Amino acid sequence: MNKLFLALFLSVIYFLPAQDSIQLKSQVRHSIDELRDFVSIPNDALDHADINRNLTWLTKKFTERGFNSSILPTEGESLFFAALPMDDAKPTILFYMHLDGQSVDPSKWNQPNPYQTVLKSKDGDGWKTEKFEDLNDDINYDWRLFGRSTSDDKGPIVMFLNAIDLLKKDKVEIPFNIKVILDSEEEKSSKPLPKAVKQYRELLEADFLVINDGPVHVSEKPTVVYGCRGITSLSLTTYGPIKPQHSGHFGNYAPNPGFQLAQVLATMKDANGKVLINGYYDGIVIDEATMKILKSVPDDAEVINSNLAIKTPDNVGSFYQESLQYPSLNIRGLGSGWIGEKARTIVPATATAEIDLRLVPESDGNRLKDLVKDHIKKQGFYILDSVPTKAQRLAHDKIITIMEGTVTDAFRTDLTNPYGDFLVKTLNEKFREEVVQIRIMGGTVPIAPFINELKIPAFIVPMVNPDNNQHSPNENLKIGQIGYGIQAFYGILSTEFSK
Repeated sequence: MNKLFLALFLSVIYFLPAQDSIQLKSQVRHSIDELRDFVSIPNDALDHADINRNLTWLTKKFTERGFNSSILPTEGESLFFAALPMDDAKPTILFYMHLDGQSVDPSKWNQPNPYQTVLKSKDGDGWKTEKFEDLNDDINYDWRLFGRSTSDDKGPIVMFLNAIDLLKKDKVEIPFNIKVILDSEEEKSSKPLPKAVKQYRELLEADFLVINDGPVHVSEKPTVVYGCRGITSLSLTTYGPIKPQHSGHFGNYAPNPGFQLAQVLATMKDANGKVLINGYYDGIVIDEATMKILKSVPDDAEVINSNLAIKTPDNVGSFYQESLQYPSLNIRGLGSGWIGEKARTIVPATATAEIDLRLVPESDGNRLKDLVKDHIKKQGFYILDSVPTKAQRLAHDKIITIMEGTVTDAFRTDLTNPYGDFLVKTLNEKFREEVVQIRIMGGTVPIAPFINELKIPAFIVPMVNPDNNQHSPNENLKIGQIGYGIQAFYGILSTEFSK
């Protein structure tokens, strides 16, 4: 199949007759250049100077499109805010995306500089570098742009800007007021956000919130997500001898902290992965209508299990989507003594487990942490929030230090919300495909402050390919998804809302 025919074929999938395909192709080509420019500005969430340079770029680009923009100071990095002139007769959409990115280790990338975008095509099981000049006469929508934040989350920002360009070229009157808030600390938990949303509440007021972060469903169909899980964490440390001891001299005598920790962890779940802590799943009810939506998601259990290389999944839910409706209890890291070539014949001094708890709206993070602590106490442990003193060691048989992380709340909008119906209907009509509706996704986006403070419904409308390697080396964006994103934004912003 030659490139020209492939491009024409894919244009049927991504570009519907609402606009001229040549004009769309030109807009996609412009988006690629604009994204390369944006990606070339490092955006490490831990680097203040990086964030400021990105804010400068955004101010210029949004101003060029007629937005009034502001840099909003917070207790951490500043937020970026932009809005088109307001009309009180129109409903208001608030769009949320983020401009910061994960740190990079260039040695892990298959290119010299993760901030210099590289164009690649599929080559068997690998990738072949292509020349950007080859996109001038034709665009292959299967080719990809490799670089940090191409998909998470600079790509969607550029798609949005270019959809605005196309709406202006087509002289479309947008039936909404548009506000945009771009986070500068999403990749480090957005700690300043709750207070900032309270501070700028009047500026951020809207009828509904649309989050453009994360990938579309693995089926690559248009996707609307009604919620995401929250997160909190616990760090658990048990103690043996005050210093590591020779296992020949003190094995069978000095208590081993690794076994103590393993024993208490083993009491928390059954063999099928269900949490045994009393009250952990309280309040969760899945009715018949909700179950129907969950089952409508086109997941393939065989493919999921094959990708994970597992025979049997945990049995918290009877299928993947159902499992996401419950809070999780996950051991994300374990450590004690030395392992591998550095292993020593010792009784370790300590053992530590890092735990994360993914939250759903029915489960309060602080309550779940208290349930875990109460459970541990019932196993005979003396609980501290610091390293035990020698006197405490001598006074108690089993000691555990528990350090708590902050809570990021879950959110979930009702599946019958009229704004959700509007988004689903618009995407369905735009792409002529059934829209995948996901009640709650497994990951966490720091959106709860907007819902809690602004009292508005929120929806995630992802734009990027599911295999984009976000947060990892060789992050990438499929060019076809740029066309999809421009069309999705165009459809939403050109369709009048009616209840």
